Amino acid sequence: MVAALSRITVVLVTFLARDVSSFSTIRSDGVMKLSSTQHLRLSSPPRTARLLLSAGSNDDDQDVLLEQKQMATSNNTRRSILKQVISTSAILSSSLLTGGSISNAAMGTLPEFEDTNAIFQGITIDVTDKASYEQSIEFFTSCFDGMKVLRERGVDGGVVVKETWLGFGPETLSIPPSFELPVSSFAQYGGHASIHLRYDPKDTSLLYKRSSGEFNNEPAPGDSIAYLQLGVPQYRISQMVKYGGNVIDAYGWVNVVSPAGLPIRSIVGIRPDPMMFLAINCADVKQSEEFYNKLGFVRQDYPYARLNSGQGQFEPPQPNKSVYLAPSPNSMGVLLLQNKNKKKAVVPNPVLRSINVVYNAPGDDGASSSSGAPVNVDPTLMDPSSVPVSFVPLEYLEKEIKFTTKVSAESS
Repeated sequence: MVAALSRITVVLVTFLARDVSSFSTIRSDGVMKLSSTQHLRLSSPPRTARLLLSAGSNDDDQDVLLEQKQMATSNNTRRSILKQVISTSAILSSSLLTGGSISNAAMGTLPEFEDTNAIFQGITIDVTDKASYEQSIEFFTSCFDGMKVLRERGVDGGVVVKETWLGFGPETLSIPPSFELPVSSFAQYGGHASIHLRYDPKDTSLLYKRSSGEFNNEPAPGDSIAYLQLGVPQYRISQMVKYGGNVIDAYGWVNVVSPAGLPIRSIVGIRPDPMMFLAINCADVKQSEEFYNKLGFVRQDYPYARLNSGQGQFEPPQPNKSVYLAPSPNSMGVLLLQNKNKKKAVVPNPVLRSINVVYNAPGDDGASSSSGAPVNVDPTLMDPSSVPVSFVPLEYLEKEIKFTTKVSAESS
């Protein structure tokens, strides 16, 4: 057994070493991609951030209990990184070899989330019409390397709500049975965030309408959402234009408004989950930080997709006076940005239906509340920038993943 663990540790070191190059190239067809040079990098180790949900309470002292510890500055030397890899491999290898779950994991059985009972799992986007819905799916899956359709519902037609979940890997908060060391990539590991596209044929609200003509130059509706940041090995500007995206600029990285009206920023780089964070424009950053603190979001090291940590020409540094928050250093987060015009109110972007916080509710079977009523996953809170927040029980999410129509390998 010791020998087997040693071998797995060695191959995991090799497996985790598939990371971002410090160089990128851009081709004549608008494809931005990594060069072949690869380096080793791991995310910072987890820290404790516990969440006690009490959305209906007005008592700030009782709503949330946070345990925050000062984050040690990480030293990205070869020796420190190797120690992190070996530590991670020991946990993961032991779990995989024994076939058991990690008993103290608060969120599923993934060791990355054993110190938290809530994560920022993704966002839900409302789409205006069927054409924009279909175009949005093509936009995300064709423009950003690795993004695919994870699951669908209501695709058979009719007037039912049509839904598609997009992401870079499985959403389940457990190690998928198909994941094998050292063969599988991070794209086959669990715990990925997702973009939930939603189109209701009965809703006639005009949320976003692209400009007429061959090219879309319509800005995002509202400015509450600065951008959703993705760190991908490759993106395709020509496909963004083809599928109705409004490319704002593309100097080192690309800023584009999706066909549904959601601003996207994409950087050429590598992350275990390329869906990095949602940047929110705030009328008052301090007030917004206090709001998210109550939901279990705490200050974390700002995430980068490249080794030079924002010091090169292909990834910007953390914006001045911004605050990065997340429930865990291994989950998606929010970047709070001060609105440029403090005297002007932030205008909500109507296409963002909600940001989705998945939490572990002990004793909840995921199908109904303690009163027997169905689980309500509609937005129940609004942040100071009018960004809706939805709370999703972990068991409910896992059941949804299991029973939602799966997409065949050929179509994904």
